[in-house]
Amino acid sequence: MKSLVDDLLDGDHRALARTISLIEDRTPGYRDLVSQLHEHTGHADVIGITGSPGAGKSTLVDKMAEAYRDRGLTVGVIAIDPSSPFTGGAVLGDRIRMASNTGDMDVFFRSMSARGTLGGLSTATTDAVKALDAFGKDKIIIETVGAGQNEVDIVRTADTVTVLVPPASGDDVQMLKAGILEIADLFVVNKADLDGANRTVQELREMIEMRRDELAVATGHHGAVEKTGDDAAAELEAGEADDADDPSWTPPIVETVAKRGDGLEELLSVLEDHREYLVESGQLEAKARERYAAEIRTLLREDAADLLSEEIDARGGIEAFVDQVVDRETDPYEVVDDLLAPIEECVREQR
Repeated sequence: MKSLVDDLLDGDHRALARTISLIEDRTPGYRDLVSQLHEHTGHADVIGITGSPGAGKSTLVDKMAEAYRDRGLTVGVIAIDPSSPFTGGAVLGDRIRMASNTGDMDVFFRSMSARGTLGGLSTATTDAVKALDAFGKDKIIIETVGAGQNEVDIVRTADTVTVLVPPASGDDVQMLKAGILEIADLFVVNKADLDGANRTVQELREMIEMRRDELAVATGHHGAVEKTGDDAAAELEAGEADDADDPSWTPPIVETVAKRGDGLEELLSVLEDHREYLVESGQLEAKARERYAAEIRTLLREDAADLLSEEIDARGGIEAFVDQVVDRETDPYEVVDDLLAPIEECVREQR
């Protein structure tokens, strides 16, 4: 493993590919591998791309990678694919869709299986991002399945979340109302050359304004959202400008035609603006802390579940406990207390 880590840190793309395979397959020893990489992470800008199927996510990601390469930046792309019901692997495999970057070794593309995880993001994705970060990729783009509001999980991995919306799609806007609005750092109305684009932009704008009003009512001020010029002026008149200089962010709306590259420069500019906002506001560090907390909780749940599953098997299996409950010899609460008792005792002794 040490040699593999050294090769990865030296810029060997084959070592990077093998590392991500070990991570995705949860090969024994992968945890030590990820642990060794951790100290080399924390430098990449991680961008999440989500939105409904058919919104043009793959085409946009391809063009973004090409534009970043033109700027001399290196790029890693992780595309989350639906899981195969038979193998658990990515159905679409390493899709032939990064057409603009074929043969460019500084654009590393990898499909990963969603494995049924809520939000379409497998827990392995977080570790794969660490591998790309430690490798030294400047920009890491995560493209999700496009399964709707469950994709809020992408927030846990990306610094900036971009939500794509195709034009004239009332269902998509309704979906946004149902929850994705809260996770979007910016919206992209892609295929903006099609009929209905203006209407979609207007609907999004109204939704963002409604969200601003809701937050203002909930918090009693505008601290969590960007102030308009009128807002700031009113607060100055009222002597409430103490937080006028606080950095804040309201999700912008960018129109693109990804297949032609239209609007791409504006999109990259907005992404840079959001990155600067995250740094200046302290949100970048706050998000990282939230991610690590969520990761620790997830690992604890997974490891505790594995440990308890092992204990249940050692005591005759879950069916044996069910038989006792059915025969009224015990009840589910007592079973759980019995299983957890030795673990609780051990933990408290070593605290």
